Amino acid sequence: MTRRVAVVGVALSDLGRVDHLTPFHLHAQAVQRAVADAGLEKDDIDGFASNGLGALPPIDVAEYLGLRPSWVDSTGVGGGTWEVMAAHAADAIALGHADVVVLAYGSTARADLKQRRRTANLSFGARGPVQFEVAHGHTLIAKYAMAARRHMHEHGTTIEQLAEIAVSTRHNAGPNPDAYYREPISVDDVLGGDMIADPFTKLQCCIRSDGGCAVVLAAEDRVPDTANAPVWVLGSGQHTSHTTMSEWPDFTVGPAAVAGPAAFARAGVTPADIDVCAIYDAFTYMVLLTLEDLGFCAKGEGGPFVEGGTLRLDGALPTNTDGGGLSACHPGMRGLFLLVEATRQLRGEHPPERQVDGAALACVSGTGGWFCSNGTMVLGRD
Repeated sequence: MTRRVAVVGVALSDLGRVDHLTPFHLHAQAVQRAVADAGLEKDDIDGFASNGLGALPPIDVAEYLGLRPSWVDSTGVGGGTWEVMAAHAADAIALGHADVVVLAYGSTARADLKQRRRTANLSFGARGPVQFEVAHGHTLIAKYAMAARRHMHEHGTTIEQLAEIAVSTRHNAGPNPDAYYREPISVDDVLGGDMIADPFTKLQCCIRSDGGCAVVLAAEDRVPDTANAPVWVLGSGQHTSHTTMSEWPDFTVGPAAVAGPAAFARAGVTPADIDVCAIYDAFTYMVLLTLEDLGFCAKGEGGPFVEGGTLRLDGALPTNTDGGGLSACHPGMRGLFLLVEATRQLRGEHPPERQVDGAALACVSGTGGWFCSNGTMVLGRD
């Protein structure tokens, strides 16, 4: 059995400042809204995928939602988990192991910090190979910062070019009522902010917010039962790179350099065909390097490529059109939000000021860890 697979429902939970709900609540909100968006019922769901919540993810969350799925996935490869998970789900549906699969995520990362609740340990250093880097004080942001500095050294990328990514992303957040920060910023604002890890100032780092979302995937024979025009999964690719920085062969090449071309080849398209992008943006350098790795520009040319508003809603390659993790929302793992926004753009459901006119093909690329993994998907209307 080989069936085409489509995204048939997407939704967000309450976002931003959510002090009165738990992550389980946010999962439930998002799933209920996404299933309703698809025009389906809870009983239609026979597959469920989630990660990061409960003692036995995704079983805990499925039970909370009243689901008894026959297909499950709890893949964990960092923030880009959801693109890899979506590819797994699409493969399962194509082969007949499930008909309707829901992917869900929810986190109260901001509320936990503000209320001093105990949260996950993000040191990544207690065990395994990365323990040998801990003694040198490497943090997640420091690893990105080192990589960014290497790109600047090798290719002449400037701090102003990196800052432009934050400015363009905030520009896209402006018309989005769900975005956490919407006020315009300038390159000078970015460069004048507090230094977090050289070369990253505060505005070059993702925000911390609460929120969740869900995506419903379905087999082509179930698409007639759904409420919206389908957004088809055309191709996907995954790749892993490293965990320890010493095992990363080249700080200027990420795993999307393998995952991206694979996704494009399987979809039968090229980067030049893409109308809109959703790229994981924990830090500005993450976007720049991913654009190069995916083939939207040559290696080393990411800096000049993002100048002049290329990534803005009205630019040559609208990217992170909801405001991204730098301005809209970043509750800890953002990969699933990329699929939500890409789907909405391809369905053409945003108001004119937020909509990429005529968008027919989208590239969604989620990176996990510190360029440790990547999952890339190509979605299309036809």
